[in-house]
This record gives sequence, structure tokens and C-alpha cells, in this order.
Amino acid sequence: MKKENIIRWLTEGQVAVPKLLLQHYKHIGLNEEECLFLIQLHTFLEAGNPFPTPEEIASNMTYTAQNCMEMIRTLMKKNVLAIEDHQDTEKGYYSESYSIYPLWEKILVYLEQEEKQEQLERSQDEESNLYSIFENEFARPLSPIECETLAMWIDVDGHPPHLIKASLKEAVLAGKLNFRYIDRILFEWKRNGIKTLEQARAYGEKFRKYNQDRRPGKKTKEKEEVSYPFYNWLEQS
Repeated sequence: MKKENIIRWLTEGQVAVPKLLLQHYKHIGLNEEECLFLIQLHTFLEAGNPFPTPEEIASNMTYTAQNCMEMIRTLMKKNVLAIEDHQDTEKGYYSESYSIYPLWEKILVYLEQEEKQEQLERSQDEESNLYSIFENEFARPLSPIECETLAMWIDVDGHPPHLIKASLKEAVLAGKLNFRYIDRILFEWKRNGIKTLEQARAYGEKFRKYNQDRRPGKKTKEKEEVSYPFYNWLEQS
């Protein structure tokens, strides 16, 4: 290959094709021909030609100009391509340009839906695991009432699975492994805005420290302000 040809090839530039398009074009209802056509159109837009004619697009493809017109109509129907109007009434300026913004928007919508589905599946897995974790900790199968209570914590009270697991751990640490006690812990956490595991741990440690400070023979500050509920839930049975 001649040196001049190599230099020309390098100076022609490159077109960056978003990886997301290659990974997900089939997920938004496009086939290989439609994807390649959009890449070709993207090439013109990158080169500063916002509204290439069907003949210009066809010059880079095995398509005819008529094929290109049909493909443009198809892509517009699929809401991945749009034609935008630009006008300046003062200067009497009017022009049109292709926009593939709807394509990127459609891919992002798909990714958001995919993420929500993954989160739903993870949540369902966590809920399923909760029953096993409780049964392992209680060393027995859960009763129908206990299963119903566990379901209500999730579906009715809106307690996330990770906090339900943490409340079970708190009950174990307190040596009071029963659903009534765990329910009280969850109630207090929700009432005090506890949403993360770090907050739950800090809250539990604060209660245990407070409980130790109140033991007989230990001096406490009479006027010290303590932000605890009217009862110590770690001491309730």
C-alpha cells in the first residue's frame, strides 16, 4: 500500500458508532439493514451534512435512492428517526435536518425498563430468600400466620428486605427471637426514618449503649438529652 493512500485513509476520519446501538438495536425492533442504514445516516450527520438526499445515502450503499426513501419512511414509522424544521422568519431562512435523537431516546427507555425488570427480579429473589433466612434462624418452618406477617411487612408496610434481615439480626442480638419483637423494631425504624443498613446498625448500637448506661451502679447525666422512644424496644418482650 502506498504511503499516500495510508495518509488519505487516516485523514478521512472515523465515525464513532455507539456500542449501545450495536448491542440493543434488536431490542427496540430494528433489524440489521435498518441498523446499518442508521449508521450510514449518522456518518453524514457527523460529517456536517444534516439532510443528505436519498441519492447521497445510496452512493454509500447497495440501495437505490428509492430504497433509501422507503427505509427513511420505515424508520420514521418506528419512531427512531425524525425530520426537524429550522426557520428564521427575519432572515427568511428555512431548512430541514434528520434527527436520530428518537433512536437514542428509545434505547434509553429500553435500558430503563430492563433495569426496572432486573430490580424487580432481584427484589423477588430477596423476598424468597427472606423466608429461608427466617426459617434457618428460627430452626423450624414458619407458620401460616408468620408467613402472612412477613408478606405484610413487605407489601403493606413497605419494609425493604434488607432492613427486615437487619431487624432479624437485632432480635437475635437481643435474645428475643419472635415476630412481635421484630415487628416493633421495624416500626421504630420506620418511625425514625431508618432506610439503610448503616443507619439501622447505628440506631441499634445507640440503643444498646443507652441500655448499658442505664444499668444499676452506672452514673448518667440527669439532664442529658436522649432521642429515644418512650420505651426501649430492645427491652420489650
